[in-house]
Amino acid sequence: MEKETVVWAKDAFENIIKKMSFVYERSKDKIPYTTINGVHDDHSVNDIGWWTNGFWGGIMWQLYIATGEECYKKTAIENEKKLDKLFLNYKLLDHDNGFKWLPTAVANYRITGDEESKNRGILAADNLAGRFNVNGEFIRAWNDWDGDNIDRRGWAIIDCMMNLPLLYWASETTNDPRYRHVAIKHANKAQKHFVRENGSVKHIVEFDVETGKEIRDYGGQGYRDGSSWTRGQSWGIYGFALSYDHTKDIEYLKTAEKIADNFIQNIPESGLIPVDFDQPKEVTWEDSTAAAIAACGMLKISEFKECSDKDKYFNTALKLLKTLTDCRVNLNEKEDDLLLKCTAAYNDKIHDFSIIYGDYFYIEAICKLNGKYINIW
Repeated sequence: MEKETVVWAKDAFENIIKKMSFVYERSKDKIPYTTINGVHDDHSVNDIGWWTNGFWGGIMWQLYIATGEECYKKTAIENEKKLDKLFLNYKLLDHDNGFKWLPTAVANYRITGDEESKNRGILAADNLAGRFNVNGEFIRAWNDWDGDNIDRRGWAIIDCMMNLPLLYWASETTNDPRYRHVAIKHANKAQKHFVRENGSVKHIVEFDVETGKEIRDYGGQGYRDGSSWTRGQSWGIYGFALSYDHTKDIEYLKTAEKIADNFIQNIPESGLIPVDFDQPKEVTWEDSTAAAIAACGMLKISEFKECSDKDKYFNTALKLLKTLTDCRVNLNEKEDDLLLKCTAAYNDKIHDFSIIYGDYFYIEAICKLNGKYINIW
């Protein structure tokens, strides 16, 4: 990195460490998703199955590695143990097992070698692998939802690319190739059916549950069917880069670069990322989480010697992170939110709030630039 880059990234790192020390004291007993009037909510009691509930633990592990402070380790482990309730309710286990247990149990095992954490990670991987449709060669996304009659048995989503590292880890840890086989089959299916010719991605694809034939795709959390939901692009960039990292299949790296190139071509002059690259010009809604995740993915791509243009992806990641740092990071120590202007879904009624995975991926990227982080994925 150039000297100027080192300075701003170092300052951003130090600002994170300082702010999060205050946030920690207020939120150490919680599992947050967002903030209400600047105060973290808590999903650990009434919504323990929520898909984002591993990211607070992930933040704690990143802060532990960055600072060596035992308090962060303690809270990360508490977050991990709170998720044990999910193993007793199959409705709370889905394609997002990686998001829940990679930043918690698997991170713990990698750092401490704890056998109970290893067991949790393998149990989560077993459940995720069990969602694999053998004929269709895809991992089913959501379970049935109470209160509607929508058939989601054949639904798969681009987000699941980020959960595949749980299966790669399980294969490496148990020396059992079955987990890896499932991950590769799903990645191949996603590569063929989710990534459009121009490098944009679909959010949801529905497959025939008996044959695996593609039936149709849905706009999902994006603007509309056929549009380019930016967080989906980000999941694709990082997810395929991670599949390459674990398998060394060059086609995954090429796919990650293809999606990243499309993302780069659509970055607005401001550097602030919209919820959907195809949203109407008069709509100003942003998703800072998409910027942070894409930056993490591009940093990952730039690590590989086989990368077609390391500087392009690395420098784009820096620009995304620098823009967030300058324009969308809240350093007010009395408020819990860090990354501002996040959006869960385009068609939600609420936009412009903080989301815990936005904070996580921003922290991961800044810690990585400073060489003080754990590779969770």
